[in-house]
Amino acid sequence: MYNNQLTQANGKLDLYKVLEQLIIDGLVSKENAQVLRALDKNNQYSKQHPFLVITDRGWKNCSHPERLISMAELIQWLSDKTGISVKRIDPLVTDVHSVTSLMSFSYAKNFNILPVEVTFDTVYVATAQPFELDWQAEIERISGKKIELLLCNPDDLTHFLVEFYSVSKSVTQAEYQSDDELQGIQNLEQLIEMGRAGNLDADNNHIVRIVDWLLQYAFEQRASDIHLEPRREQANVRFRIDGVMQQVYEIPAAVMNAVSSRIKILGRMDVSEKRRPQDGRIKTKTPSGTEIELRLSTMPTAFGEKLVMRIFDPEVLQRGFESLGFGKQEHKVWQNMIKQPNGIILVTGPTGSGKTSTLYTTLRQLAKPEVNVCTVEDPIEMIEPMFNQMQVQQKLELDFAQGIRTLMRQDPDIIMIGEIRDKDTAEMAIQASLTGHLVLSTLHTNDTLSALIRLQDIGVPPYLIHSTIIGIMAQRLVRTLCPHCKQEVPLEKDVWVDMVKPWKSELPKKIYEPVGCLECRNTGYLGRVGLFEMLSLTQEFKHLLSKDAGREQLRRQAMKDGYKPLRLSGAQKIAKGVTTVDEVLRVSPAPLA
Repeated sequence: MYNNQLTQANGKLDLYKVLEQLIIDGLVSKENAQVLRALDKNNQYSKQHPFLVITDRGWKNCSHPERLISMAELIQWLSDKTGISVKRIDPLVTDVHSVTSLMSFSYAKNFNILPVEVTFDTVYVATAQPFELDWQAEIERISGKKIELLLCNPDDLTHFLVEFYSVSKSVTQAEYQSDDELQGIQNLEQLIEMGRAGNLDADNNHIVRIVDWLLQYAFEQRASDIHLEPRREQANVRFRIDGVMQQVYEIPAAVMNAVSSRIKILGRMDVSEKRRPQDGRIKTKTPSGTEIELRLSTMPTAFGEKLVMRIFDPEVLQRGFESLGFGKQEHKVWQNMIKQPNGIILVTGPTGSGKTSTLYTTLRQLAKPEVNVCTVEDPIEMIEPMFNQMQVQQKLELDFAQGIRTLMRQDPDIIMIGEIRDKDTAEMAIQASLTGHLVLSTLHTNDTLSALIRLQDIGVPPYLIHSTIIGIMAQRLVRTLCPHCKQEVPLEKDVWVDMVKPWKSELPKKIYEPVGCLECRNTGYLGRVGLFEMLSLTQEFKHLLSKDAGREQLRRQAMKDGYKPLRLSGAQKIAKGVTTVDEVLRVSPAPLA
């Protein structure tokens, strides 16, 4: 119905016909349209997609003057006109190989279309030109399937068109072609055979390209870890995003071997050694040009070497305590702890709970020109010029305990120990604190009270814990609700009471649950934030500790001193609409009654 009103003779959307309809529908003003026509003396805008031209102008929506006309709004407007559904391309849920095998890159680029899903009888094709359909009959004939059109952002279409075909070509094509001559895809089996013949190596142009894409794509998707997992025939590539693993791509096993070798070369690791675990580091840049570090770890498995790359975001060092998730009271307690001249402060929690981020943020605050901050780590997580950082070297018999001994001769003011794992390290940490140093370290326990028991288990007498420990903080990371789609739900009082029992807490007026939208990739969550449990060792608490009191006595005294468990910290964030009940229950241990 609308094709003649919106398009040129060739079926492409016409800028000024589109503007006429937008004026009628109250989105664009006549004045803005006239100004644009006056500027377009040489018909310079005719080669661009009309929506790109309009959004670049920064016009206000006539129906809603408080906001600018957005690309999403224009695409939805066109969807309403045509009855075609809107599609946001998500590479993490797209089978790149199957969609790119339907047509060559040059064909897809010529018609500016991109297959995004293939089912038994249907091919779903994304387009920004829904009336330009010269290709449809041919693709239906070749594929034997019907075509279902989807509308998408023209910028996204251009971006993913190149990305999908580039990475698919690099994975499947064995012989060299220039980047500007993407002309279809060869058979996967050909590349596998070449890999078996030994023709694939880490310096192969396509292998280099796959690794570059993998790293850049992980940065774009906010991944914290990249997992390369070998299997019998196909190897998996998975990202950890907001603490949850996501399948990204499948690569032939032979190609994965070359990809792993390429990454090991970049990380200065032994490429020939595949039987024992190795560690390495890579320093590279994000698409925006920001320098970023990756920590590499390999592990031999039944089908080859598994490789994990942990991405360390330099922005972590610039973040404040509020952005980490500290509430006002939690921040006050933590500041009181770290302002002490000497003693030990422990941060506890499982791997991936944000302990490193908290410690680095704290050390950066403490690292003044007049203070000597030294660390001993295994490995050094992030390089920070304001610290003096030492790497544990087990081969050289430089463990944590020996590292602390060395630091003690380096005139430190503040010492950070990567982890207290054994009695020797604990004793050296205690010695450092007793000689006038502030010591920060981590411990792997579920909560703050368990940390005290853990120290006793490894052989630290209660009187030394009494003399040296300033405080302990346990923490977890929970996913935060997507602000674009979260919705209010009724409060289940029984669940709330169970969470905050026996601490008195007012019922919130409303809570939220995840929904899922384009911004959060239909997960309902966007980013993560910390939950914190603070335990300050007061004189009364230390008195009980020195008398070898049990956990229950210590817990009751801690409650009198203002101790609040992780779940109560989570309940406060639920009440503020930051996260959900399910997330808090997922990551936090249940407090003892």
